[in-house]
Amino acid sequence: MAHTPVNHPLRPIYRAWSFVAGAYLVVFGIVGLIQTAGDSFTGRTGVHVFGQETNLLWSILVLVVGAIVLGAAAIGRNLDTAADKYVGWGLLVLGSYELGASRTDASIFGFSVATVVVTYLVGLVLITSSLYLKVAPQQAVGAPRQVREGRTA
Repeated sequence: MAHTPVNHPLRPIYRAWSFVAGAYLVVFGIVGLIQTAGDSFTGRTGVHVFGQETNLLWSILVLVVGAIVLGAAAIGRNLDTAADKYVGWGLLVLGSYELGASRTDASIFGFSVATVVVTYLVGLVLITSSLYLKVAPQQAVGAPRQVREGRTA
């Protein structure tokens, strides 16, 4: 995308945001795994971690997703851009599903509304970070230009 900034001067800050979001997901997953050990794998369990309701399935999934985000943030090289973008959108879709399915039998992750809000926020942080993490060699920076009738458009 030509309109996405490349080598943004605030890239280190956005990379730190991505790292913090991944670290939060990992910590939430670990604490959730400890708290929900022995409980139901899916559905509402009534277990709260950091004010959010969780179950064993969501704790495992969040731990894996957080590890992916942390790994991508550590490696960098535009891998973090792609990982943050897809994981962020995935969290928004998952949060929307759980918001619609809350208080029904279709709520397999056992979200409360607080969990949906935090999932949305983490997803938006990751998407925003992905917009500013792109790097390229200095000569490749800038929007591609089309040449029309011998002049630059």
